Amino acid sequence: MTGVRPKKRFGQHFLKDQQIADKIVASLNPPTSCKTVIEVGPGMGVLSSLLFARTEFQTILIEIDRESIAYLKKHYPQESANVISADFLSWDPLSHTAGEFAIIGNFPYNISSQILFKVLDYKDQVVEVVGMLQKEVAERITSPPSKKAYGILSVLLQAFYKVEYLFTVGPESFKPPPKVSSAVVRLQRLPKTPLGCDQKLFKKIIKQGFQNRRKTLRNALKPFNLPDYLRSLPVLDQRAEQLSVADYVSLTNKLAEHWKK
Repeated sequence: MTGVRPKKRFGQHFLKDQQIADKIVASLNPPTSCKTVIEVGPGMGVLSSLLFARTEFQTILIEIDRESIAYLKKHYPQESANVISADFLSWDPLSHTAGEFAIIGNFPYNISSQILFKVLDYKDQVVEVVGMLQKEVAERITSPPSKKAYGILSVLLQAFYKVEYLFTVGPESFKPPPKVSSAVVRLQRLPKTPLGCDQKLFKKIIKQGFQNRRKTLRNALKPFNLPDYLRSLPVLDQRAEQLSVADYVSLTNKLAEHWKK
């Protein structure tokens, strides 16, 4: 087997620039408490070889493409047990690691947002993420409030992680080259202190607000049937994209206090 044929149905664009691969893996610096790194979609292993060389953690590869699985097992026979054939979106990381773990990968563009939502599902275990994303998605999740790119995923990720845009990668670094530019981001989990509000309500308010992002929150949150004294809050004069994480925490607490009465 000389290589793996990139498959459109899996959104595969294999990174071929070794310098970029070096920069991506060098950007991964999980705390010493993290003993496992999961690579999502390793393809032909351009990142995998560098990860396997780092002995401070165990590397697990998760790949959906059977051709890639065969290639990786042939080229890294000593790591065969750590090459897992699975769809990352439906795979349970806790089936292979009980403690904290980090995630790295050249994420398929068609599921990159879903991968990030899954990170949030495992935020108590995921201490760091270094990922290649479509540039537009990278700009969205790193966006500050009051910018057009700021959205649901921006708020939720920034509530629990320090989110950094590291560098841009051009289409020429891939085979086949994608039609868009890419970017590498890093998420480092914030100190594990409580968010300071009901997390389910926090998420519900954010989703409701951004589903009606052109409206003020007063109108966007109408389904919540807020009483007049809450509807008169000045913060509800703003639109969802104007609120910071701290603003959403404060608003969540005000609504939670009302429903406790």
